[in-house]
Amino acid sequence: MACSASGRQPAPPGPSDIVGTVGAVSITLAQVDQKALQEPASNFGDVTLAEATYEARRAAANEIVANILLDQEAKRWSVDRAALYQREVTSKVKPVDDQEVAAWYAANPERVQGAPLDKVRAPILSLLKQLHAQQAREAYLDTLKAKTPVRISLEPPRAPVAAGNSPAKGAANAPIELIEFADFQCPYCRAVSPTVTKILDTYGDRIRFVYRNFPLDIHPDAKPAAEAAQCANEQGRFWPYHDRLFSTPNQPLSVADLKHTAAMLGLDADRFNTCVDEHKYRAVVDADTRAGTEAGVTGTPAFFINGRLLSGAQPYDAFRHLIDEELELKRR
Repeated sequence: MACSASGRQPAPPGPSDIVGTVGAVSITLAQVDQKALQEPASNFGDVTLAEATYEARRAAANEIVANILLDQEAKRWSVDRAALYQREVTSKVKPVDDQEVAAWYAANPERVQGAPLDKVRAPILSLLKQLHAQQAREAYLDTLKAKTPVRISLEPPRAPVAAGNSPAKGAANAPIELIEFADFQCPYCRAVSPTVTKILDTYGDRIRFVYRNFPLDIHPDAKPAAEAAQCANEQGRFWPYHDRLFSTPNQPLSVADLKHTAAMLGLDADRFNTCVDEHKYRAVVDADTRAGTEAGVTGTPAFFINGRLLSGAQPYDAFRHLIDEELELKRR
């Protein structure tokens, strides 16, 4: 089953096509691209050109929508946009105190790279001020959107990734299909595993999770582990085996260790060991890797949410953002 809602991708919009509305005001792709295509590609990280174009267009469309809403509200109050913004946004920005700076510092050790708090206090303060200003702006725009219908109809790029017969959990007809390409020896795959569990717990029967293999050449034990997990799947025990490999810190993955793990989980040891020794599922693992490469996977973990690529060990909010967008698209 393809991740896309249909087998055919929608035709790309033309410059005069309407991609958004604010009440009775229409926004064309040409208006969006006038802003979007001026953005540096580096603003969007390590993504494909199609993904960067979509993100730039979406950001530009959101900015156009915001300006229309602000101008309409300013006209209603007979003031200019700057005066309205000062009154409704700037004046309501929450100040940043030392306690918040210290809390951010403690919660983001990887971003400060061991620097003492006194050395990074100023940039943290600046960052939090920007965040508060953005939050105040979004809160006010939400009140304006509640009064004026807003619709943006840009279609995100999707990769035609199939679940096939890969191990899966969740209803086949769930509105969200989350496909992960992962490597059992990859520390980032292990790190994101609790996040995936949280996602599944949060969205319940609205999500179907599919696991596909993408063992990297730099991890010599990854491919044998992937084959072993498929042998566990043969006995209906893929998920306990998967969870064991990812939940145990510094889990050894030698062939002997893989067999020991199967025995601990109560699998038929003789059947499992023969399966591993004969490399029964090598072709399955290789097929997964080819499918991932064709879909644009270059490292692990890589996730496809209804065909939309999310690369790396992303935080929960990054998954939630895309999943909620997809659920909203399904409701339209």
